[in-house]
Amino acid sequence: MQAPQASSKPDQTLSRNMTLLAHHELGGFGGLGEGMGLQITKDGRRIMWLAHESAPKNFSGMDVTDPKNPRLIVQTDLPHMQLRSNSLDVWGDILAVAYQTQTVGLKPAGVDLFDVSNPENPKLLSHFDCSGPFSRGVHALWFVDGKYIHMSSGSGDFEPTNPLDDQFYRILDVSDPTNPVEAGRWWYPGTRVGDEAPPPPRHPKFDTGYRVHNSNVFPREPHRAYVGYIDGGAFVLDISDMKNIQVISHWNHSPPLNGFIHTVLPLFDRGLWIVSDECVRDDGLDWPKLVWVINSKDEKNPVSISTFPMPPVEVFGKRGGRYGAHNLHENLPVPSSFYSDTIIIGTFFNGGIRVYDTTDPYRVEEIAYFVPGAPKLSPIGSVQINDVYVDENAIVYGVDRFGGGLYILEMNI
Repeated sequence: MQAPQASSKPDQTLSRNMTLLAHHELGGFGGLGEGMGLQITKDGRRIMWLAHESAPKNFSGMDVTDPKNPRLIVQTDLPHMQLRSNSLDVWGDILAVAYQTQTVGLKPAGVDLFDVSNPENPKLLSHFDCSGPFSRGVHALWFVDGKYIHMSSGSGDFEPTNPLDDQFYRILDVSDPTNPVEAGRWWYPGTRVGDEAPPPPRHPKFDTGYRVHNSNVFPREPHRAYVGYIDGGAFVLDISDMKNIQVISHWNHSPPLNGFIHTVLPLFDRGLWIVSDECVRDDGLDWPKLVWVINSKDEKNPVSISTFPMPPVEVFGKRGGRYGAHNLHENLPVPSSFYSDTIIIGTFFNGGIRVYDTTDPYRVEEIAYFVPGAPKLSPIGSVQINDVYVDENAIVYGVDRFGGGLYILEMNI
């Protein structure tokens, strides 16, 4: 039986089967976004690259070769305060960084590629411009094969029918990292001015937009893109012809629930998807935001079969800031990433990092968690764990979006 979690004190650390190895505040700039990537350098060092939630910092590099003694080795600045680098990925010695502006029409908005073969001195290779009169640039990207970046992006030639629908699915060919080019795009029908389809219906209370968030493509199924389309639901797309992308399957719980599907994580050998929502309102106002188990054995007819157990909303909903589902460790197909078909690790803002056993997909069990006490610099009085990365040695890296920085943990499971 799971131990009760009855404390609502946001300054109290809560843990079960997880041990804190180290904590680093990144020189006072520990407000981190959803971009985490672990590089293994040619000389054997391990560099964790981290995107920042907001200006003034762009991205930071942490040497985590010794996970008990992380060291900040580089920290870069953004060109202006109306910009964020929310997302990044690293493949080999190439770092891809997404740029999103606060309002449409600003620059830079798009993707930068850096040579990080010398991590202390990142060198810009190219910039792919996604700016435009209706574009804020790129919110999230996926880069795991050295050839394609899959991303949530606006464009200079895309006018949304609703301002909330400004980021769609785009594919960049970066096989020449000095000259990235668009390889394909797809958007929810009706979200672009000029579409034959009518604009989609809006949620009557929690309209968070028909935009792409995560778009994941795995080398073992290179012709499938697993896309979280926020209020549009979860999509699987056939990208075998990137100039003519087709919908394979679609699943959505909104309405009646509150939208914002974030991540679609396929468990290929089990015929399952793990689908996470994102909480975007403080104090539980958009509860429930859950993690779903979807039976996808018939990928044209996905069916929800369970949800992950969640700590009580009456406790965590008022602990400060957001409480609900967000990011998952996504079984990245790279040498530095943990992979499991049964163990799922996710972030839950003030609910911290949580570990689940999905061996029985109809009865998912929580087996570990770590909820840090409130960071000293937190403006909302609690931790807000934003993203998680688990390395091939099962070391867990979590980041806080409001000053807490990087937490490095060991699972005792």
